[in-house]
Formats: sequence, C-alpha cells, structure tokens
Amino acid sequence: MSDLFMLFAVLAGLAAVLVNIALWSPHNVKIKIGALATMALFLPVAYMSLSEMLSRPKPVDIEWSRRQLAEATVLSSHMEEGKAIYLWLGLEDSTEPRAYVLPWNEQMARQLHGARRTAEQTGSSVQMRLPFENSQDRRDQVFYAQPQPPAPAKQQPAQNPLNFQHSQSNNGSSAN
Repeated sequence: MSDLFMLFAVLAGLAAVLVNIALWSPHNVKIKIGALATMALFLPVAYMSLSEMLSRPKPVDIEWSRRQLAEATVLSSHMEEGKAIYLWLGLEDSTEPRAYVLPWNEQMARQLHGARRTAEQTGSSVQMRLPFENSQDRRDQVFYAQPQPPAPAKQQPAQNPLNFQHSQSNNGSSAN
C-alpha cells in the first residue's frame, strides 16, 4: 500500500506544480479557475485509477525495476488457452506476492503444467527462470520444479546400543 501512496503523492505534487504555474501566469481568471477545477478532478481520478490497477496482474513486459531478477517462485498460476498465463509470484526482494500476466505461449504453458505436476509429486515448488526477461522467443526452460531437498543426515548414537557396558557406580557403599 505504501507504493500506492508514494505514486499518488508524486502525481498530486506534479498536478500542484502545474496548477501553480497556471495561477501565476498572465491569463484571465477563467483559465485559472479551469486549472483549479482540473486539478480538483484529476486527484480523485488518479487515486481511483491507481487503486484499480492494484487488483490487476501486471504484464511482465513492463516490470523494469526487477529485470535483473534471476528467478522467482510460482505460488499459483492460471492459464487461459490462447489468451494469457496468469502468475502469482513470490519474489526474493519482496515479502508480498505479486500478480503478473504473460502473453499466451503454448511452449511455456506446457513447461508450467509439467513443472506443476512434478512439483506436486515431489512435494517441492515451481520456479521461474528470468521472470522479467524482455524476450518473447525463449527457447530454454523457463518453468521447472525445484529439486526435492535431500533427507536430513542421520545422527550416529553416542554409544552402540548392541554393546552392553556395565557401568560401575561407586556411591559410597562397599561390600566386605
């Protein structure tokens, strides 16, 4: 939610600068009142449009701030054949999951389906390589199932339970 507030604050600041320029310009009063009315309408429309965008998946093509991200965890996905691949991604630099949309690609849809099936069988998660790469022609594997983690190493017991050793306890009583 802080991103929304920051974007809105920048938009409001820019609109205030434009209105201030219009108010101090040598135009007649009608133009100045029009500039104030435009700002009064601009602010709620800008806030509503920003909040509306929060509920929609972001196209991966316009994710420019995370272009260098090597991989992401696919938390959930939904495919609409011929239309789009919708992803809910967990990113390593963010505590909140993010919704993204990929243009439909049959090869990627098959990879995602296979990776989901393998991940369900092994109890692992689905990963996505280079999620924000700006190339539509991906020939390498984009989606894959995380390898199953190895079982924890067994610990050796301190004593061998098959060898009985009689412990001599000397608790102050002696037999004569």
